Amino acid sequence: MTMSGRISQSAFDGSRLRVILLLDLYEGAQEQFLEAYEHMRNKVASVPGHISDQLCQSIENPSQWLITSEWESAPPFLAWVNSEEHVETVRPMHSCVRDTRSMRYSVVRETTPDRPLSDTATAGLQSAVRVGDGVARHALTFTVKPGSESKVAELLAGYESPRAQVDDTTRLRRTSLFMHGNRVVRAVEVEGDLLAALRHVARQPEVRAVEEAINPYLEQDRDLTDPESARLFFTRAALPAVHHVTAGRPEPEGLRRHALYYPAVRGRGMDLARFLAHQDEAAAGDPDSPVHASTVFQRDDIVVRLVDVTGDLDLDPPAALGIKGPGKAAELRRLLDGAAIGVEGDLDSERNLNRLLSHADMLPVTDRSAAAS
Repeated sequence: MTMSGRISQSAFDGSRLRVILLLDLYEGAQEQFLEAYEHMRNKVASVPGHISDQLCQSIENPSQWLITSEWESAPPFLAWVNSEEHVETVRPMHSCVRDTRSMRYSVVRETTPDRPLSDTATAGLQSAVRVGDGVARHALTFTVKPGSESKVAELLAGYESPRAQVDDTTRLRRTSLFMHGNRVVRAVEVEGDLLAALRHVARQPEVRAVEEAINPYLEQDRDLTDPESARLFFTRAALPAVHHVTAGRPEPEGLRRHALYYPAVRGRGMDLARFLAHQDEAAAGDPDSPVHASTVFQRDDIVVRLVDVTGDLDLDPPAALGIKGPGKAAELRRLLDGAAIGVEGDLDSERNLNRLLSHADMLPVTDRSAAAS
């Protein structure tokens, strides 16, 4: 496939964010839902970066509701929605809601009575329209009990792939699974509707069998037969993609996929993800860079960078790590929890740079691409 400098997504362009949450309530649950919403509204009103929200009810089906909220930019919203405080805040809603769907959009254009439609210089609007590749990217991460890593890797590598075609418009494209110590990261690429694909995968018998088989080894208990337990587990395991870029040149032969793990200094996860995103954005225009595509995933202080590279990682460690250029190694050192990954000291040292690359490179468990239809 030939690409042309495409960025399918980014949380770091500084534009305002519109979040849309569609809800389908159980019959008779409206009053309980309104009470839960008031509790949530009061909480979110004090969250930094939150501007406003609206609650709307369908004029065609009273069981269908819509919550929209506006944020100064994507990072403060992501920090809130991925927090444990958010998990607890929305918990009272779960018993009221049959189904939900969340969508997030950068504001590109805006019409107001006192400003012409063609005025695109307004602060808070997305500065340039991004060109996507029709692929949604998402990841899950969780930890297993120390000592069980090899057994878990064996179980996760041995499952039978689910059917790739979900429906007429949605298709599983690729699943990549890695481990770093006792941490598991599963990244998926989906053409079409990400939520539909995730639900499709969760319903497959072969997938459910593997999920049940690894349950005894998880550090966080879960019961997949209990909707609330399953919901909490997958909410806490979500590792959103905050940036993706593909180089503006034809895809070379022999690309290899790696996942690199960057534990951040406490409270600096979003800053670290932004730094890596900006580095990969610059590398996308460098014809000599071995990195052809990169996706940065971040939640709290966990940052994972999925890269498709030509050649071996150690041929160009700075490019592989996303720290090419003067002062970039020192900037990474300020954001990275070196002790957590076993590499402390100056990253300008060739020895420490190679050690960091070796320690950050996650163990590949499985990488499966769907056959072209």
